[in-house]
Amino acid sequence: MNSPLRITSRDNPLLVRVRKLARGASVRRLGAAESEMWLEGEHLCAALKLRGWQATQALVSESAWLQPRVREVVEGVLRVAVIPDALFAGLSALESPAGIGFLCPVPSPLAMRPEASSVVLDRLQDPGNVGSILRTAAAMGFTQVLAMRGTVALWSPKVLRAGMGAHFGLMLYEGLQPADLDVLKVPMLGTSLQAQAMLHSSALPSPCAWVFGHEGRGVDPGMLARCALQVRIAQPGGEESLNVAAAAAVCLYESCRQALAGR
Repeated sequence: MNSPLRITSRDNPLLVRVRKLARGASVRRLGAAESEMWLEGEHLCAALKLRGWQATQALVSESAWLQPRVREVVEGVLRVAVIPDALFAGLSALESPAGIGFLCPVPSPLAMRPEASSVVLDRLQDPGNVGSILRTAAAMGFTQVLAMRGTVALWSPKVLRAGMGAHFGLMLYEGLQPADLDVLKVPMLGTSLQAQAMLHSSALPSPCAWVFGHEGRGVDPGMLARCALQVRIAQPGGEESLNVAAAAAVCLYESCRQALAGR
């Protein structure tokens, strides 16, 4: 590994750039079709490398640079900068700065795959919910996530942290309109408190596209009308509704369970 660049000024352009990304709501636009994101933490950086993605820049605090496992994560990144711990804490959005972060380009999405097992996010606002759903989707074999316009930015720092690396194993699409879903060749499924069919007793098609809606208002009626099946999750405890990330976990697991049982 080449000797890292040493940075000691908080006004260094690289640190200014990272500070904006770390505290911003979205990625930094580089041009008409290019943008970049900031990943902070050893787990996220290692997950990116594990999936074969390439970081363009690594930033490491002086204390973290002394740790062999951190230098191992940084191995292979062409540009590495080491900065004082206080400077890293100043650019970090975390209560406990992780000491390592990557800058890398946001991938340009390929053409949507009509027959892929998919998750549709309909105007979800909470980054923690969205990141959790991405993790569940990746774990349950759903490979494509379609975020409708009005959904929180999938590549924002908070969603990236909540996703814990799931982003790097998924095909992600943002800013979609309902008409963009016309290319899907798999049936769409949705949840509704008014649905007659119960999730646990319904035969779920596979592959399919599950639709999960806004935390307060649920799935848009027009989007529900596109669904070949609407189901309700049994809640014998009597709660009015589940958190959307919890509901997504239940639905995606049931899809996975039925698909595995069918094999």
